[in-house]
Amino acid sequence: MIGNWSVAHFGTRFGRAGRSVRAALRSSAPVTYGLIVLCCLIFLIGPAAGLNPAYGSGDELLAAQRAYFHRWGVVPAELFEGAPRAALTPATALFVHGSWVHLLGNMLFLYVFGVMTEERMGRVQFTLFYLGCGYLALLGYAAANDDSTQSLVGASGAISAVLGAFLFLFPGARVTSLLPFLLFLPLRFPAWVVLPFWVALQWVAAGRAEQGPGVAYLAHLVGFGLGFGFAWARFRPATAVSSQGPTPGPPAEQPGQLDHE
Repeated sequence: MIGNWSVAHFGTRFGRAGRSVRAALRSSAPVTYGLIVLCCLIFLIGPAAGLNPAYGSGDELLAAQRAYFHRWGVVPAELFEGAPRAALTPATALFVHGSWVHLLGNMLFLYVFGVMTEERMGRVQFTLFYLGCGYLALLGYAAANDDSTQSLVGASGAISAVLGAFLFLFPGARVTSLLPFLLFLPLRFPAWVVLPFWVALQWVAAGRAEQGPGVAYLAHLVGFGLGFGFAWARFRPATAVSSQGPTPGPPAEQPGQLDHE
C-alpha cells in the first residue's frame, strides 16, 4: 500500500474553487467505484481472504496463496524472459491484494482521491491513466529488481499515480493526517505540503529497503512521478483547481509475505 499515515476525514470548507470540488465529490465516478468493486470481488473469491473453502486451510491454504500470487502477480525474474503470460502480470497484479489491510487501505484511498481525479480527467482518460501508470509502476519496480523471485501484487502503484495527479490538480486541498510522532493529533495541511513529504518518506524507505518480502516503495515513487507528470503535461494549460476541503493522508503500508506495491 501507500504510506504509514492514519486515515482522516473529509471536511466541508472549500476555497476559491469550492464549486468545482463540491461537484467532483457529488459525481458518480463509475470507473473508481467499478475498480473498487472488482478488486474486492477478486479478493473475496481468492485464497488471500481465507473465505473460500475450495482453497482448504492451514498449510494447504498457504500453498494456494503462494501459487495464486505467483500466477497473477509480477515476478521480476520471470517478467523479462519473454513469456507472453508474464508480460500481462503487471496488469493482473493491479487487481490482486495480499491481505485484508492491504485491500482496504488501497480501496479507501482509491475512493478518496480517485473520485475527484476521475471527475477532472473524465472516465475514459482516467481508466487509461490508472491502468497505464499502474502497469508502468510495476514494470519499473521489476526492472530495478530483475533478479527477484518475490511476487508483487497490489494497486498501490496505480493509486500513487492518482495521488500524483491529485497533487497537481488540487494542490490546495486540505489534508488531515494523524501523525504518530505528534501523539496522533489531527493536523491539516495543504496537499502541496503533505504529499511531497510522503514522497520523501517513500524515497528514504526505498533506499533502506532490503531484498526480499516487504513493501515495494519504488513502485510508489514511479507511480507518483508518472501521475504527476501526466497531469502536468495534460492539464498544464488549464488552471489547477485549489480547495481547502480536507482529504486523508496516504494509506497505511502493510508488509507481508510478498511484495506489496
